[in-house]
Amino acid sequence: MAHDESAQGLLKESSTRRSSSSDRGDNAAFDSDSDLDATDYIDREAARPTRRSPTASFEPNTKGKKRWCSCLFTTLGRRSKCCIGVLAGMGILWVLLTATGVFVYRKAQEEPPYGQSPPWYPTPKGGIAASWADSYAKASKMVSKMTLAEKVNVTTGTGWEMGLAVGTNAPAIHVGFPQLQLQDGPLGIRFADNITAFPAGITVGATWNRQLMYARGKAHAIEARQKGINVLLGPCVGPLGRMPAGGRNWEGFGADPYLQGIAGAETVKGIQSEGVMATIKHFVANEQEHFRQPWEWGLPHAISSNIDDRTLHELYAWPFGDAVKAGVASVMCSYNQVNNSYACGNSKLLNGILKDELGFQGFVMSDWLAQHSGVGTALAGLDMTMPGDGLGWADGKSLWGPELSRAVLNGSVPLERLNDMVTRIVAAWYQLGQDDEKKFPRKQPSFSSWTDEEKGVMSPGSPTEQEQVVVNQFVNVQANHSVIAREVAAEGTVLLKNEDLLPISRQGLSDERLRARRDAVERATGKRSEGKFKVGIFGEDAGPGNGPNACKDRGCNQGTLGSGWGSGAVEFPYLVSPVEALRKQFDKSKVELSEFLDNKASFGKGDGSLNDLELCIVFANADAGEGFTKWADVSGDRPDLRLQNNGDDLIVKVASSCGGGTGDVVVVIHAVGPVLVEDWIDTPNVKALLFANLPGQESGNALAEILFGDTNPSGHLPFTIGRTLEDYGAGGKVLYLPNGVVPQQDFKEGLYIDYRHFDKYNIEPRFEFGFGLSYTTFKFDNIVVIPQRRKTQYPLRRPNPAAEPPSYSTDIPSKEEAIFPPEIRRLEKYVYPYLDSTDDIEVGQYPYPDGYDQQPPLSEAGGDEGGNPDLWSNYVVVNVDVINDGPVAGAAVPQLYLQYPETESETDFPVRVLRGFDKVYLKPGEKKTVKFNLTRRDLSYWDVVAQNWVMVTEGPYEFSVGLSSRDLSISGIW
Repeated sequence: MAHDESAQGLLKESSTRRSSSSDRGDNAAFDSDSDLDATDYIDREAARPTRRSPTASFEPNTKGKKRWCSCLFTTLGRRSKCCIGVLAGMGILWVLLTATGVFVYRKAQEEPPYGQSPPWYPTPKGGIAASWADSYAKASKMVSKMTLAEKVNVTTGTGWEMGLAVGTNAPAIHVGFPQLQLQDGPLGIRFADNITAFPAGITVGATWNRQLMYARGKAHAIEARQKGINVLLGPCVGPLGRMPAGGRNWEGFGADPYLQGIAGAETVKGIQSEGVMATIKHFVANEQEHFRQPWEWGLPHAISSNIDDRTLHELYAWPFGDAVKAGVASVMCSYNQVNNSYACGNSKLLNGILKDELGFQGFVMSDWLAQHSGVGTALAGLDMTMPGDGLGWADGKSLWGPELSRAVLNGSVPLERLNDMVTRIVAAWYQLGQDDEKKFPRKQPSFSSWTDEEKGVMSPGSPTEQEQVVVNQFVNVQANHSVIAREVAAEGTVLLKNEDLLPISRQGLSDERLRARRDAVERATGKRSEGKFKVGIFGEDAGPGNGPNACKDRGCNQGTLGSGWGSGAVEFPYLVSPVEALRKQFDKSKVELSEFLDNKASFGKGDGSLNDLELCIVFANADAGEGFTKWADVSGDRPDLRLQNNGDDLIVKVASSCGGGTGDVVVVIHAVGPVLVEDWIDTPNVKALLFANLPGQESGNALAEILFGDTNPSGHLPFTIGRTLEDYGAGGKVLYLPNGVVPQQDFKEGLYIDYRHFDKYNIEPRFEFGFGLSYTTFKFDNIVVIPQRRKTQYPLRRPNPAAEPPSYSTDIPSKEEAIFPPEIRRLEKYVYPYLDSTDDIEVGQYPYPDGYDQQPPLSEAGGDEGGNPDLWSNYVVVNVDVINDGPVAGAAVPQLYLQYPETESETDFPVRVLRGFDKVYLKPGEKKTVKFNLTRRDLSYWDVVAQNWVMVTEGPYEFSVGLSSRDLSISGIW
C-alpha cells in the first residue's frame, strides 16, 4: 500500500518495471487492498518523506533483479548470484505469460463471486475480551514504557539464521521483555535433537479421538518448553484438503472443517496448557504448493485463491474460528493471495474477519517471507514479521525493522497501530504465563537449528566474525512421550478391508485356522504345506532404508514413510520400521519369515520361495511435502494419487504370486493422503488393507499392535478415497501449470469438496469419509433430540466489549529513539530497529486508504473471542446409545451428520455435513450413551447478504448418526 505522493509517482513511472498483470490504475492503491501486492517491492521507500524525488525513492529497485534472483536461488537451497541464463529464462516466461496474465487477472477482478478483497480499516485493537483483560492490563504497563526501537524489536524478526531458533524477534531489554524463540512444528520440534517425532496431523485426525489430540499437543509443548521455545508454529488447519494431492495436507487433520476445527482446538489447548504459545496456520486458502510464493516457481507473484464469501466462512475460515475460541495466541498468515491480495496484507481477512468478526486477541505473524509490503501490511493487520528479512532470504533488508521506525516517525504508520501490534504480542506472552522465569527462563534455546555440532555461533546467517559458544546442549526431553506417539499411530491406523483374516497371531494363524487353510489349499492345488507357517514381508516401505533422516527435511521417499517433508518435519530420534517390529513379534519356532525389502519384486531369492508363502504382507506408500523441495516427480504437490516407487505393480505381483496365487495378502499403506487402490483392491486374495497414514517414530510397533490384535483398530478416514482423481471434481485438481503471471485458482466448487462433492453428485467412493472397520461390530439405538433453545433466524445482538483496549499517547516519539547506539557492535545482515540518520525524516501528509479514519460497521457475527458468544451456545442436544454387539472389546467412533431443512429459498445446502463425533471404548455387549452438543454455529449457514450466521427456522433439521458419512443407521429431527 503506497502512502505518499512520491509513491503515486512511482506507480506511474515504474509501470513497465512491474508485473504487467497490474491493471488497476494509479489511484487504485487507495481504493482497495489489492495494491499491497502491486507495490510490494517499493513500499519501504514509499514511507520516505514527500519532499524526496521519485527517482531517489525508487533507488533500491536498481538492485531488484539481483534480489529477486537471489530469492529464487535461496529457495532452491543455493546462495548464488543471478546469472544471465536465469534472467533470460525468466524474461521468456514473462513474455509468454503476460498476455494471459492480464486477461486472467482482470477476469478474476471483474466477475462475481470473487472480485477484489474489500478494504477493512483500521485494525481493531486487541483487549476487548474478558478472558484476556488481565494480560492486556499487564501488557499496557510494559508497552507504555518501551521506546520506539524496543517496540519495533518486538514486532520484527532478526533475520534468517540470526538466532538459534528458526524465528526470533529482539528483546525490549529495559522493560524486561525477552527475545521470543519460535520453532516449527507441527509434527515435533524441527531441527532439534532428543525429541519425539510424533505422528503427523493427518494421523491424529484419523484417530477421531479428542483426548489424544489434546495429549499429543501437551506432550509436544512440554518438549518445546524444555528446549527453550516460546512459540510453536502449529497446529496446521490450512490447507484444509481441497485437493487430495496437495503437498501439505498431511500437516492438517483432514478434509472437513468441523474435524479440522475440533482437532486444531484440542491441540491448541494441549499446547497452551504448558504455557507455550500455539500458532494456528496458514490463514487462509493455502491449498497447494505450486506457485505458493513469488519466484519459487519462476513467477513474480504467488497464486491467488479466489473464494466467495460463504465458502470462505463455512469451509476455510471455520477451523480458525475454533482455534480462536480456544484462545490461540498466534495466527500465521499464508503465502498465497486471496482474491488477488496477499494474505499477509489483506485487510479484509486480517482486520475484518480475523480480528473483528472472530475477535482474535493474539497476534498475527507472517509466514517466513510472506510479507510483501511494509506500511501496507502494518495497516492491514499484520503484527509480527518473520523471519525479519524482507523480500529475500538472509539479506537483512527488512520491510519493517528500521523502515518501520522511519514509517512511525514520518507518520505513514500511526503510532497507535504500532502500539497495538506490540501490545498483542506482549499480552499473549502474559496470557500464557511466560513472565514466570522458573518455567520460562530468560535464555537461548538448548539447541541450534543450523548445526549439529556442540559449538557454533549465535547468528550463523551473518558473515561478521563471532565468538564460538555452546549452541547444542543435547538436552533429552522425550520422557515417556513415545507412549502417546505409539497410541496415536495405532488409533490413527484405519482398517479398510478385512475378509476374515486379521488379526493374525504371533504363531501366524491359530491351529484351527491354519489347519483349515492348508486343507483348502490342498483341495485347490493338490499340494499341502507342512511345518512352519510361512510369511513374506514385501516392499521398501517395510524396511529402514538408509535411515529416517537420510534426506534433509525428510525430502525424499526411501525406506518406510513416517512423515511428509518440509518445515513440518523433524529429525527422527529413531523410526521403528515395520519389518523390525514384525521380526521381534513373530514366534520364530512357529513362523518362517522371508523378507523382500525392495519394490523390484525380486522373488525367489533368499530363504524362501514365493510359491511356498502362506501369508504375504506388502507395504507401499505415497509421499509429498512443502514446495521448496522436490523429489522425483513430486514437486511438493503429488502429480497424481497413485502409490509411488512402483507400489501398485508390487502389490499386483505379490497378490498373483503369493503361494502360487492362493496365499493371503495384507496390504499396508503409509501415505500423506488418499491413494487410488483400484488396480488391486478387488483381487480375491487381497484379504486386508490397512491405511496407516504417517505414524511417526513408533510406526512398526503401532502396526504390530493392530496386526496381532493387541489393539482393536479404531481409526476412521479423515478424507474420502475415490476411484479416480476425476471423482473429486475440477476443484480437486492441483493447478500444475500457470494460467498467467499471477496464477488464478477459482474455487468454483464452493462448499463442495471431498465427501460433500461425492454426495452432491451421487458419486460412489471406494471408501467414504469417516469409514473404518473394527475387529468387532457396533450398532446404534434410541436417538433422542433435546432442544435447548428455540430456533431464531439470527444470533443475539453483538455484545458490547467486555473490556477496553489499552490507550496510549499518540504523540510521535523523538527521532533520537531510532538512532543507532554507538556502543552496539553491528552484525551484518542482522535486522535492527535503528537508523543511521533521521535528518531526512519529516512528518508528511500521507493519503491513507479510503475510509481509514471511518470505523466500518462491526460484524454482528463478532463481539468476543471466537465471535458472537451466541454462536457458541448449545441449541440442541442429541443423545444416542452405542452398543458393542461383536465378539471383542473395541472403540466406536459415532459420527453425527446434519441435514439442513428443505426450504423454498434458493440457498443451496450440502447433502450432509459433519457436526459431531466422539470415541467410546466398549466391552462386548456393553452400551453407552453418547451426547452431541450442537451450537448455533453448527446449525447455521453464512448469509452473504445479511453478513451473519443464519439458522433455518422453517422445516426440520435432521440428525443422522453412524460409523461413516454413508453408514448412518439412525436419525432424529428437530
